[in-house]
Amino acid sequence: MEFSVKSGSPEKQRSACIVVGVFEPRRLSAVAEQLDEISEGYISNLLRRGDLEGKSGQMLLLHHVPNILSERVLLVGCGKERELDERQYRQIISKTINNLNETGSMEAVCFLTELHVKGRDNYWKVRQAVEATQDCLYSFDSLKTRKEEPRRPLRKIVFNVPTRRELPLGERAVAHGLAVAEGINTCKNVANMPPNICNPAYLAEQAKILANEYDNVSTDVVDEAQMEALGMGSYLAVGRGSANESMMSIIHYQGGDKDSKPIVLVGKGLTFDSGGISIKPGEAMDEMKYDMGGAAGVLGAMHTLAELNLPINVIGVLAGCENMPSSNAYRPGDILTTMSGQTVEVLNTDAEGRLVLCDALTYVERFDPDCVIDVATLTGACVVALGKHASGLLSTHNPLAHELLNASDQSGDRAWRLPLWEEYQEQLESPFADFTNLGGRAAGTITAACFLSRFTKKYHWAHLDIAGTAWRSGGKDKGSTGRPVSMLSQFLLNKSGVEQGE
Repeated sequence: MEFSVKSGSPEKQRSACIVVGVFEPRRLSAVAEQLDEISEGYISNLLRRGDLEGKSGQMLLLHHVPNILSERVLLVGCGKERELDERQYRQIISKTINNLNETGSMEAVCFLTELHVKGRDNYWKVRQAVEATQDCLYSFDSLKTRKEEPRRPLRKIVFNVPTRRELPLGERAVAHGLAVAEGINTCKNVANMPPNICNPAYLAEQAKILANEYDNVSTDVVDEAQMEALGMGSYLAVGRGSANESMMSIIHYQGGDKDSKPIVLVGKGLTFDSGGISIKPGEAMDEMKYDMGGAAGVLGAMHTLAELNLPINVIGVLAGCENMPSSNAYRPGDILTTMSGQTVEVLNTDAEGRLVLCDALTYVERFDPDCVIDVATLTGACVVALGKHASGLLSTHNPLAHELLNASDQSGDRAWRLPLWEEYQEQLESPFADFTNLGGRAAGTITAACFLSRFTKKYHWAHLDIAGTAWRSGGKDKGSTGRPVSMLSQFLLNKSGVEQGE
C-alpha cells in the first residue's frame, strides 16, 4: 500500500476516486461544496432527492460526475459536524477504506483529513488515517491454502492537507503512521500464529530477525540453563510441564548516548496457557494462544522504534514460556523461590503470568533502567472491570503513569488507571511463604499488580493489563488487535522528543 500527502483543489484531481465528506442533515463539507459548484449542483441535487442523509458511515459512490476529472466521487457520511470526535473519525476512515477496497478503485485522493476533529491537528488526522487504513487492510492468511483477495484492491491513497505549508507535517505523519502500523502488524502476525508454531523458541527467532534487519538492534536469549544459574525458580516452575523450553529474549535498541539509561519494556510471553494443573475450561481455550499478547506487543513496539530510529535507548524483554499440565508440572501448594529470593506459595497454577514476570522484572534491574513497563494479558478481572475498550494501568510512580495515560489519549489506544493502595497487599498474605500468587476474586487485577510491585522496588515501574484489549474473540473478526503497540510507540515518541504535530 502506497501513501502520500498533497495539497490541491478537488476539481483538479485526476484519480480513480475522490473521497469527500457530507454532514447531517445533507450538509456538504467545504471540499464537497467545491465539487458541487463545479458540477453545477449535481451533488446537492442528489442529496435533496434523499440519496444520502449524511449519517456517520453512510456511503454513496458516484460515477462520471459532470466537470470532475476523477472517475468516481465517494460521498462519506460524517454525522453531525459538531459531534465529530476521534473515535468517529477513525470509524469513518475505516469504513471508507473498506468501501474503496470493494469498488475497484485502485487509487484514491482522500479529503477526509481536512475535516475538523475537535482538539486534533492535521498531523494527528493524517497519521490516524494511515494507521486505520493499514488496520483495515490487514489479514492473517499465511496458513491458508486458498487466499481470498479483492480483484482490484486499493493500492495507493493520497491524503490531502489544506495548504502546501503543511506538506512536511503531513509527510512526517505518514512516516510515523506507517512505522506504528508496521509494529502493529508484527504484533498481530506473531500473536495470531498458532501455538504449535509460536512457542518460546519462535519468539526468540522473531527477536533475532529484528536484530538482523536493523543495525542498532541486538538480541540475547536466556535459556533454561542460564535461568537455573540465575535462580529464576519461579519462571522455571511455570514452564516445567511443557516439552517446549522456556526462553527469555532480550532485545537491545541503542539509539541514544551510551550513558543514557534505557527504558525497559517487559512482555508476558505465555505462548499457550492451559492453566496447568488448575486447568482452564475447554470453551475458547484456543484463544489462550493470545496469552503471549504482551510479548507480541513489546516486539511490535520495538519494530516501530527501530523503524523510526528514535534517539533513545530501549530494551524489550519477551518472557517466553508455556504453561501445560503434566507429571512434571508445578502444583497448587508448591512454594517457589524467585530470583529476588522472595518465596511464593502457589494457590493456583493459572495465575502463572505473574510468576514468570516477577523473575523477568528482577532480571532487568541489571540494566539500571530509566523506567520499566510490563505488558501482560494478566487477569480476567481486568476484562470484568474495563471490558474490551481500555487496558488497565497500575503504577507506583505517578509521573510515569501520567505519561502513559497521555500517550493512550494521543494514540486512541485507551488505558484507565486503577489504584495500587497498600491495603490490597494484605490479600496476598500466606501462612507458609512470604506471600501467595493469588489475592482472591475481589480486585483481582489490582492484587496481581500488587504481587508484581514487590519485585520493582529499585526503579520506576508501570503495569499494563491488556487481557481485555489484546485480541477479539469469536466469529470471523477473531484475532489480535495489535494493542498496545500504538500506545507504547506514542510513549516512546514522546520520550524521544521527536517533533510530531503543529
